[in-house]
Amino acid sequence: MRAHQIMTRNVITVGANTSILDAATLMMNHHISGLPVVDSRGKLLGIVSESDFLRRTEIGTQRRRPRWLQFFMGPGWAAEEFLHERGRRVGAVMSVDPVTVTEQTPLQDLVGLMEKKRIKRVPVMRDGHLVGIVTHADLLRAVAAIAHEIPDPTADDQHIHDRIVRSLEAPDWRPLGLQVSVRNGIVHLRGIITDERARQAAIAAAENVFGVKGVHDHLCYVDTYSGFYIQSAEDEKLASAEATKQRAE
Repeated sequence: MRAHQIMTRNVITVGANTSILDAATLMMNHHISGLPVVDSRGKLLGIVSESDFLRRTEIGTQRRRPRWLQFFMGPGWAAEEFLHERGRRVGAVMSVDPVTVTEQTPLQDLVGLMEKKRIKRVPVMRDGHLVGIVTHADLLRAVAAIAHEIPDPTADDQHIHDRIVRSLEAPDWRPLGLQVSVRNGIVHLRGIITDERARQAAIAAAENVFGVKGVHDHLCYVDTYSGFYIQSAEDEKLASAEATKQRAE
């Protein structure tokens, strides 16, 4: 998928001269955590977000630095900090030179940028103009939309089995001696794992195959050094129930 497929198109924006109060009110009314800042021609100037309102004199959260540190910071730095904490316009607090993408940017690259830069939103540009924005909420909606895809007519038990096996062939953590059985969309996984994290990964791989209605975990954990093994929690529960039944008889 690419940015244009999930981006929000009707982007709410503000200007650099918009008051702090108006910007904060706009964000609250529309339940959004950030706003692109544009000029009269629609050119992107920056981004104002919730984090830009953290250090404000109105709520008494401005930084209180000792005088010796202010001396080393220099007058320019101190003036910039003062402006960010007391400025009345968006231009005083916004983050400039924001990271942007184009409509054709793959989602994998876009998410990589968001993680690397630790940002929650990325403006989408076309020929220097803002055409959309991708936020964490847009990515969440994209994931949720998968549930509404057109059903796969080939999602019978055999196809489900083959797709699970293929998805677990390549990973380094794949279960040893993997056995997959499927009946009426219910999957049973058997095999040996040497790391408990591989258990959840294998279950997730099965759950991601279209048509799967449930996954039963019969994977056995084996410690490679001692040979000690542990059955899955599901199998332990079944064994305990069977033992209780036999004692009762």
